[in-house]
Amino acid sequence: MKNKILLYLFIFAALFAIFIYVNDKKILDDQTSRIVSLQKKLDKLEAEEENEETTKPENFYDFSLKRNEPAITYFENNGFKAAEVEQKVQDALIDMNKAEEDNEMVPFEGMKDPMRINKIKLLNHKWVIAEFTDGQHWGEVLLKYFISENGKVEFEPLNSFLYPTE
Repeated sequence: MKNKILLYLFIFAALFAIFIYVNDKKILDDQTSRIVSLQKKLDKLEAEEENEETTKPENFYDFSLKRNEPAITYFENNGFKAAEVEQKVQDALIDMNKAEEDNEMVPFEGMKDPMRINKIKLLNHKWVIAEFTDGQHWGEVLLKYFISENGKVEFEPLNSFLYPTE
C-alpha cells in the first residue's frame, strides 16, 4: 500500500513537472515572438528616422531665438535672459493692438477691422517676424527691435507683405 502511494505521488509529480514545463515553454515562445516582432518594428522606425535625417537639407536652419546660441549669449552678456526678452517683445507688440486703431507696426490699414498682430516669432537678437490680420486680410511684417538700458522695447519696421485675397 505504501509503495502504491509513493508510485502515485511520483506519477503525479512527474505529470505536474511536465505540465509546468509545457506551460512555461508556451509562455517563453510567445514572449520571444513578441520581442522579435517589436525588434523588427523598432528597426523599421530607426531606418525611417535615419532616412529622414539624410534627406533633410544640410543647410536647414530653424530661425528661432530658442535655438540661436549667439543671440542667447548676446542677451546674457547684456544682463538679460532670452526667455524674458522674448516675452517682453511679444507683450510689447501685442500691447500695440488697439480696439479701434491699427497696430502702429503694421504698415497697412485694415479694410474690415483694425489690423492686429496675432503671431510673433523672434528670429534672433535683432529681428522679429509677426503675422497680422484684420479678420479678412492678412500678412507678415519683419521688424527690427532694440531694448534700451531701461528695458523699454523699441521697434523699426523693415519690410512687410500683405497676402492677396481671392
